[in-house]
Amino acid sequence: MYKVCWSDVGCTDADILAAMSDGIKDGVDLFSISLGFNPEPHFEENALAIGAFHATVQGISVICAAGNSGPTPATASNLAPWILTVAASTIDRDFPSPAILGNGTILKGQSLSPYKLADKYFPLIFAGDAAIDNSTTASACKANSLDPKKVQGKIVLCMRGNDFGTEDGEEVLNAGGIACILGNSPANGKHLFLDVSLLPETNINVDDAVIAQEYIRLNRNAKAKIVPTRTLLGTKPAPVVADFSSKGPNSLNPDILKPDITAPGVRILAAWSGANSPSGLPFDHRRVAFNILQGTSMACPHVAGVVALLKSIHPSWSPAAIKSAIMTTATIVNNLNQPITTALGDEANSFDFGSGHINPNAAIDPGLIYDTQPKDYVLFLCKAGYNNSAIKLITGLNLTCGTKVPSISNLNYPSVAITNLRKVRTVTRTLTNVGSKGSMYVVTIQAPHGISVEIVPTSLYFAAQGVSKSFTIKFTPSHPSNGSYLFGSYEWFDGVHAVRSPIVVSTI
Repeated sequence: MYKVCWSDVGCTDADILAAMSDGIKDGVDLFSISLGFNPEPHFEENALAIGAFHATVQGISVICAAGNSGPTPATASNLAPWILTVAASTIDRDFPSPAILGNGTILKGQSLSPYKLADKYFPLIFAGDAAIDNSTTASACKANSLDPKKVQGKIVLCMRGNDFGTEDGEEVLNAGGIACILGNSPANGKHLFLDVSLLPETNINVDDAVIAQEYIRLNRNAKAKIVPTRTLLGTKPAPVVADFSSKGPNSLNPDILKPDITAPGVRILAAWSGANSPSGLPFDHRRVAFNILQGTSMACPHVAGVVALLKSIHPSWSPAAIKSAIMTTATIVNNLNQPITTALGDEANSFDFGSGHINPNAAIDPGLIYDTQPKDYVLFLCKAGYNNSAIKLITGLNLTCGTKVPSISNLNYPSVAITNLRKVRTVTRTLTNVGSKGSMYVVTIQAPHGISVEIVPTSLYFAAQGVSKSFTIKFTPSHPSNGSYLFGSYEWFDGVHAVRSPIVVSTI
């Protein structure tokens, strides 16, 4: 483990480069980097991208978090094609803690609170009705906003702001409240952020928050009770792409699809330092050995663990081969055997989850892989407009671009992204057999709406392991797409292995 972030100066480029350099010298097998920054306009200004390239040249996989700026489009970070970029999604575990209103309405809350109320109804008040000195922040239970005379002995309905819910709970406690129902505002939608509470608490989505407010408005003697939290396994649907997970398209090079993959990153049980409280807030003096966390910073080490597994089974595989195995075997369906959805319930697409949700067992035996060498990344940099001096700064290599440089879309990547498609465009991909000898693969295509996709040849025969075969993909716009992004896929199948690649096309 290498420390690169400091409380006074943050995460510096010098520390990132030094840590990655030390790791390479120390002989690490992979880097798991749960750091994300706003994408720099050029890779030569991005210490993480530079360090990751040098690691890749040494055969070291680099796995990075995509960032937590979703659901806004084009927010994904760590965009270099030699990095495996990870989005976040849920697992099939919930922590239900319903709130029951006095009229019998059940609000499907969730909570991580270890504290319990007695199994009876208590007075319920909306925080906005309990303001002290006409405070304008009372509805969000901001510090010093609640009147103890109005809150004492009651459950308080607070509306979530941009801060930690733990802070809301502290204000309720300080004002004499006994519990908190934390409701999502419209900006928070239906995704429930579970905080490490200081008192009995449950979290409800925006629709239930509206129901609770209306109940309080219509009932002078409003009351409620909170059912203690429990762990529920096997919840459906799962996975669901987290709304905070940063999205594509790639804001630097849209002809490279990012993120690459999604993995568990919501409500993850994680070891926790005794040097800090579970909330990390100054008024919280509790100490725990484990915590429940979320973010692409949690998803990233899940993928790193799978990369370590693949490296142990296939020690000769390159970082690109490992990335390919993970991406082409990913699943795009949930545990209801339906398409994976977003937190809003919409069908997720490749800008949400890249190639899909990671499937470790399938990645062990992918059948075929898309391999890429450092020189291929240099050609990518050439086409992206980097001059020889910038390329040397990024790669440390004395290489020149030459005159014939393939398009960015021609990088032998496990996904295909095409932008500004106004006329016929053809790209090439090369597959290498890592499965059985004598394998015959046949391709099937799900073309993006309004785009004709033709793959030649339509079948590939691999006589032995290590054999490589190339094919072309021709894209023809059949009618205008009014500037939107269109999604599809193609899949090579030999009866055992399904080698799937997502397609993203735009005419803008």
